[in-house]
Amino acid sequence: MPERGGSRIGWDIGGAHVKACRVEDGVPVDVVQWPCALWEGLDRLDAVLARARDRWPQGWAIGTTHVATMTGEMVDLFPDRDQGVRRLAAHLAERLGPTLRLYAGDAGWIAPPAAGAHWRAIASANWRATASWLAPRCGDAVLVDIGSTTTDLIPMRDGRVVARGRNDAERLASGELVYQGVVRTPLCALGPRVPFGGDEVNVMNEWFATTADVYRLTGELDAAHDQHPAADRGTKDAAATRQRLARMVGRDAADAPASQWLELAHVWRSRQLAEIGGQLERVVAHAGVDARCTLVGAGCGAFLAAALAARTGRPYRRLAEVVGVGGDGGLARWIEVAAPAVAVALLAPPVEG
Repeated sequence: MPERGGSRIGWDIGGAHVKACRVEDGVPVDVVQWPCALWEGLDRLDAVLARARDRWPQGWAIGTTHVATMTGEMVDLFPDRDQGVRRLAAHLAERLGPTLRLYAGDAGWIAPPAAGAHWRAIASANWRATASWLAPRCGDAVLVDIGSTTTDLIPMRDGRVVARGRNDAERLASGELVYQGVVRTPLCALGPRVPFGGDEVNVMNEWFATTADVYRLTGELDAAHDQHPAADRGTKDAAATRQRLARMVGRDAADAPASQWLELAHVWRSRQLAEIGGQLERVVAHAGVDARCTLVGAGCGAFLAAALAARTGRPYRRLAEVVGVGGDGGLARWIEVAAPAVAVALLAPPVEG
């Protein structure tokens, strides 16, 4: 589908972040992500939208189209996903204006008043937006979008999205949704035991540390994407990060040299890579795509997607490269982090206000 001209802002309203992309004449010109603890109240979303309006005052001018996808409907602020979609749609419509349309996959673009009738198609469809934009441009490929909280593994074949699951429940069953990311996942989710000090030791099932601690120590997590408080709400320097890892195995950071805590971080990295890699092989096998297909990396954990490609001998492409933004500058990196927001902005037709 060719990109259309005009001014558009694409939104991805998540439970922990809001991502947004401003597109002018079919070209992304600015992309941003803000932390947004939506489960704490809609005022958190309002604060982010105020920041967006300060950043892009022209985004509320006549002629600007707003399009949105969401996963925030599942947070426990709402009694169920139906109410989550309805309330978010109404709230966004009040603040973004009459041009707002909601992405609903095969159901098309839905005006906010009709969101309730289409809530199943709107809910958590952000992965489909990214894959639908990519599929005609990638041949046999798998989108590997590793974010702060979740990983999407979306197969594409012959210019089409060939995912088996259509909603979160089906995607969890198929392996296309892996509820692990590189920032917010508690380390106890990566396995009950780890090797440490020559022993195989049990891991404490407590939220003492998260994957952000792992990738902060390995040097792979961009500080700009490390937006949420640490598990203990402490600092994010190396010493505090090592202390959080130490708690996971019942120790203090002073009990071992820094090199040993780095080694432990790499153990958890390997565990996460193995889990995502195993799910990837399930997805590839069931989808019938070429076993040597290209992996297209996105998300703040795209570095793990690149590692998966290298480990399995598959070609690798960055999402920003497919979008047409080369290099390793800020815009390219943020395009990958905010992939669904970029995708809806590029997919959307113009909407009359």
